[in-house]
Amino acid sequence: MIERIWSGECWLWRLLLPLSWLYGLVSWLIRLSYRLGWRKAWRASVPVVVVGNLTAGGNGKTPVVIWLVQALHQRGLRPAVVSRGYGGKAQAYPLMLDRRTTPAEAGDEPVLIHQRTGAPVAVSPRRKEAVAALLAQGDIDIIITDDGLQHYALARDFEIVVIDGQRRFGNGWWLPAGPMRERASRLKSVDALINNGGSAQAGEIPMRLVPGQAINLQTRQAQPLNAIAEVVAMAGIGHPPRFFSTLRQHGLAPVKEVPFADHQDYSEAQLKALTTGSQQLLMTEKDAVKASRFAAANWWYLPVDAELPPEQASALLDRIAALRDNSPLN
Repeated sequence: MIERIWSGECWLWRLLLPLSWLYGLVSWLIRLSYRLGWRKAWRASVPVVVVGNLTAGGNGKTPVVIWLVQALHQRGLRPAVVSRGYGGKAQAYPLMLDRRTTPAEAGDEPVLIHQRTGAPVAVSPRRKEAVAALLAQGDIDIIITDDGLQHYALARDFEIVVIDGQRRFGNGWWLPAGPMRERASRLKSVDALINNGGSAQAGEIPMRLVPGQAINLQTRQAQPLNAIAEVVAMAGIGHPPRFFSTLRQHGLAPVKEVPFADHQDYSEAQLKALTTGSQQLLMTEKDAVKASRFAAANWWYLPVDAELPPEQASALLDRIAALRDNSPLN
């Protein structure tokens, strides 16, 4: 229902407009307070790159963060990642992730980023504290913030906005009548636009999510996607239909598709009940970081990687690497 409201297909969005106007007013006042100097943003001693979005959930932001960290590392930079840690609750903040950190503590996306990249990751509701904790460890020359485009308390040197290429901006209204955290005019002030899975418009870098082989949660055995039969597909991400569409595009016909809420917390019984007999359960990698501690033998996950056109990717990385080169510390 919420997708139909935000797309404008359902008239109920009109009833929510007063709340949207209030949301928009508060957002505008917050940003204005920083622009006029009424509130001061904290600036790190190294460049900060924000990877965020204008709409709520499911744009492909986390794969972009993973791609960016890996690409910068290949160029000899030492990136680290900060996140709010949505869905996690640590005993104390800032929380520095290690191999024992659980999604219940840090949130699923920070754990996934840490596992995929091996880069230092810190979470805190106050991103300034997470950045300071990372810098105290040393050997870091650039900070990537996972989300946080609207977190103006942290000064940034470069802003990347990831756009859902298929849903774009829905009906264009602020939450809750529409999907917008800020209006589309905000795009004029950002440094780069990445279009995930749609026709890139002028000034946008096209991106697609490329699936790898399916990986068993218990054994870590990898198999081609089409080698797994009788699949029940599940996804607890911002936009589950994208995962199901990816499976169908690669020749898989799930016997059942089960969407969950983004950042859903799972129980063993809940997931075991999804399959019967010889059926195999296939989930996203983000779901797998939460389900691996009680995984069954018939559970698999599908990792995906962000892929950008080489020339545009290289130009984007050049601009970001130049931030480090021009830093006062160099």
